[in-house]
Amino acid sequence: MRTAILACQTLKAELTLAIKETRVDFTIIYVESGLHKTPELLHKRIQEEINRIDNVDVILLLFGYCGNSLLGIKSDKTKLVLPKVDDCIPLLLGSCEARKNIAKEMGTYFLTQGWLEYEDNLLREYDRCIKRYGQSRTAKIMKIMLGHYKRFMLIDTGAYPVENVLPQTKEFAERLNMCHEVTPGSLRLFYKLLQGEWDEEFLVLEPGKSVAMSDICSGSSQQEFSQTIALQLCANK
Repeated sequence: MRTAILACQTLKAELTLAIKETRVDFTIIYVESGLHKTPELLHKRIQEEINRIDNVDVILLLFGYCGNSLLGIKSDKTKLVLPKVDDCIPLLLGSCEARKNIAKEMGTYFLTQGWLEYEDNLLREYDRCIKRYGQSRTAKIMKIMLGHYKRFMLIDTGAYPVENVLPQTKEFAERLNMCHEVTPGSLRLFYKLLQGEWDEEFLVLEPGKSVAMSDICSGSSQQEFSQTIALQLCANK
């Protein structure tokens, strides 16, 4: 079966590792992470890339439903398969249940190396606000933006050296007076997607069928929510 993968660039390290371990040989197209802050643009780019892909039987979409950006996505000629997850966090933890269990403990903002490499990530937004508004106003912006979040949690997916990222995330947590922890991740959903194990954890759309509202999991994307709030606050004087 001829297969192509359309994936969020944030997941590049994890997808690279999963492909190495499963030994599949699929065409991969990455969509830049910065589009997450504008779901309608992310939706447009995903649909454009799907329309460009030719001569394959199935396209694997490695995205969450971030901001309903996948609503209405379809292919008229190719089967689409995607995980049923609100955003990338369950993909990196291994399941929606794992994410829910951690969230029950306290409001947790998750981080990985992939998110830190993203141009408009939370840490860089903090630095931009400091330069523009100073410490006092930036502290107020971060307090409003983070809301119920009390903890930063770095996900060790095994796809990157955690020790290269840990000093940066710990320092940031200290600046904002938040807890900081590291939790093991899991690429279980990556492996299932790549190996064709498409059970109830995945949405399988035949050609011509589009992602419907009933397919969208409830919940919100931490990344899109926080970045949108930050950008709005930093734009106002």
